[in-house]
Amino acid sequence: MILDLLAQVDQPLALEILERTASTSRVQQAVELSLAPAFLLVGIGSIMNVMMSRLIWLAGRIERLADPHEGACAVSHAHEIAWLRKRRRCARLAIKFSTGAAVVISVVIAVLFLSAYIDAGIGSFVAMLWVVTIGLLIIGLGHFLRETLLAANGPQAPDK
Repeated sequence: MILDLLAQVDQPLALEILERTASTSRVQQAVELSLAPAFLLVGIGSIMNVMMSRLIWLAGRIERLADPHEGACAVSHAHEIAWLRKRRRCARLAIKFSTGAAVVISVVIAVLFLSAYIDAGIGSFVAMLWVVTIGLLIIGLGHFLRETLLAANGPQAPDK
């Protein structure tokens, strides 16, 4: 079926695509090039799993403390809620930037795989995407570090 579709397209283009995709060594090279970014994507996913667990816990804790049916939202809880919201903001930013890194590294994987089938020089483009990925990941991890430091310090007593 695919061959029929390609046969209807311009013959030289169709034959070139078939020739390039038929080459096992080209496909193998594309897969090999995509391995390092794929492992990075797995690592980002693992980190994001931890971040999401913390965010879910924070959201649940805020809801429990702010729930009017659980008793009046005491002034003592107001300070803890503010602290939890600050942590939640950091966790959300960490997830947003890490998700951005995952999206960009996914584009890198796709481009590297496609590079086996095109002759365009894309090395600079891939390098730029890699740097953007690492930059987004560093920013995300920075926000995650800030959230964990806030958690480690605990809610500070309000100044009197």
